Order: sequence, then structure tokens, then C-alpha cells
Amino acid sequence: MDRATKSPGNDLKHAIADAGYVFARADAMRRLLEQHGSLADWSAFTASWNDLMLDTYMVDRGRYRRRRHAVYAATPNGIVRQSHRPHYQSLDYNPLHGGVDSWFEPITDAIGDGASMKTILNFCRALFGELAPTVRAWHIELHQFRIEAHADEKGQPTPEGMHRDGVDYVLVLLVKRQNIASGTTTIRNIETGHTDSFTLTEPLDAALVDDARVHHGVTPVEPLDPSAPAYRDVLVVTFRTQPQ
Repeated sequence: MDRATKSPGNDLKHAIADAGYVFARADAMRRLLEQHGSLADWSAFTASWNDLMLDTYMVDRGRYRRRRHAVYAATPNGIVRQSHRPHYQSLDYNPLHGGVDSWFEPITDAIGDGASMKTILNFCRALFGELAPTVRAWHIELHQFRIEAHADEKGQPTPEGMHRDGVDYVLVLLVKRQNIASGTTTIRNIETGHTDSFTLTEPLDAALVDDARVHHGVTPVEPLDPSAPAYRDVLVVTFRTQPQ
């Protein structure tokens, strides 16, 4: 079942409320994002994925994942970046890489304070706020991921397999695909067992999920041309209720 939405408005909210997830195509996402700000620095935004640092916390010793990380807080007064801190997931949600404080290099100020990132954050706060209208404050984490694929090593976007992130809502926004095959997203509804799959292929294609209701995972990527660079760049944004 393709739950793609082709027009902005209430489609995303209704789809997430109904099934716990939605696949939004790039044209719809662009229109939605532009209702919440500018994408004027999109070229610099996407180029920043060329400056991500190797993830040294990989249990499988893989060298296929690069990332940067940042934390924000959203309140009725606005969205403010917080001091740099580690990323943490409990073993309940990530039995492979959880249970440790993971210190990743921070997202640069130029990107974290730039137009595109502000627009994405404003869009998420508006959408997730409509889905959870009683929440007054959110803890937000941003992850820039580059998953590289090599002739002798596939890139694994989710080496932990099908999982939840231990938050309330998640946006996975495709920034770029370069010379890769696969990278298919699979969603499984926890209550009904229903599964769906789709592939983010165009910049701004997006998956949005209600993390309490679905598991999600992405199949490994491999190079189409083993002699050329091959990678999948995504921005992952998580929103978790901030206790008062």
C-alpha cells in the first residue's frame, strides 16, 4: 500500500493519525516546507553532508556511516538550539548500539542556524504539534547521516534492523542518493502487523512516523558502479515530549 501524499494540507496529519506513518513525495514536501520558511540555502545545506565525521561507535566495526548531531528544544516561545551533548538510546530500543553516551561531532552553526534547517524544524513542530496538541515542550534531536556503499561493504542505514527510536515522532528526509541501489524503507504497524515498503529516491522524499505505533527499518545499499562514490544522505529529526 502506497500511502504517498501528493498535496499539502491535512493529508500528512490524517495519514499518520490513521496508520502511524506516511510516505510524502518530494513535490508535496517542498510545498509543505515552504509554508514554514525558506529553503534558500538548500545547496549549502546539502553540501554539508560532504563534511560528516566517521561514526566510531559501530559495533560491527563498519566504516560505512558518517554523521553529525544536534539537540534543540521547542516551546511556545520558539525553537532554540541546546548545548552539545551525547546521543543516547536505551538497549530496549537499540540493542545493537544502545546503552552508551555517543558523542558525535556537532552539526555546524551555519547549517544548524540556516534557513533550510529552521524551515524543517518549524514544519515538524507544526505537524507534530497538531498530532499531539497537549504537548507544550519538545526535546528535538537532529542527525545528519551519510551511509556509504563500497564494492566490498554494503552500507547499512539501520544495522539494528526493524526498530523504534524511543521518541514520539520521526522525520526521515532524503537529501541525496548517489550511485546506489536499494535502501528500501519498511514500516510495520505494531498493533495490526501490517507492513508497507517504499524507497526514498528524490531529494525531499520523506517518511514520517509515529514511533509508538510502528517499527521501521531500511535495507542495505550497494553501489551501482563499484568504481564510483556511492552513498545515501538523510536528515533524521526526532521529537520527544519534554517532561515539565
